[in-house]
Amino acid sequence: MKKYPNFNSLPQVNIQDLNERGSVNTVESFLLDGGSLITDLQLLATLANRETVNSYFEIGTWRGESVHNVAKYAKDCTTLNLAEEDIIKIGLGEKYAAQHAILSKKNPEILHLTGNTSIFDFKSLNKKYDLIFIDGDHSYDMVLNDTQKVFQHLIHENTIVVWHDYAYSAQKIRYEVFEAILDGVGVDNHQYLYHPKNTMCAIFTKEKLTKSTFDKMQFPEKLFTIKLEDVEFN
Repeated sequence: MKKYPNFNSLPQVNIQDLNERGSVNTVESFLLDGGSLITDLQLLATLANRETVNSYFEIGTWRGESVHNVAKYAKDCTTLNLAEEDIIKIGLGEKYAAQHAILSKKNPEILHLTGNTSIFDFKSLNKKYDLIFIDGDHSYDMVLNDTQKVFQHLIHENTIVVWHDYAYSAQKIRYEVFEAILDGVGVDNHQYLYHPKNTMCAIFTKEKLTKSTFDKMQFPEKLFTIKLEDVEFN
């Protein structure tokens, strides 16, 4: 990136180091297009399972898998997404719109808000959250918008912020999103940004963490055992 010639990637951290209890090892996913990796969901659940995390806010609901997994650990969960009619208006189709929050709406304790983050009044929430997940529109302008508003209105001293799609995959960085994150948090906060290994996410935390240098051709360090159980969904 021309603007940040010394910033080719974020330092990496292990998911299990983000919670003294260790990482959560069970998550639920539809395993369909547009969703998070299993390890992305594991990251969010592991952070939500921290003793200090009681509240969660996310931008971008999609089918509701992220907040569904977080809500198993954090009781106060809020998700914000475009209204169904607005999704249809921008040409994404009725079938696509109808799938939003299809899982998370089954949990009555999850608060579902609708709105466009470019004009949504975040200040009106009158609240600071322990854990925030930014997973809305992934264009530079909207990631910048969402990041700036979250940092202006929704964080406290120990808030952890997670961005989805910092990377296209665990080893391929999405530089448009990366640059928006760097611009959005400001130079003083760059030191608190990390890339959890085996995920598509970036995180912001002021905790001191053991870190390593990103290597897009790194040899595998771990072999994951995944036990699949499918349950009919309706």
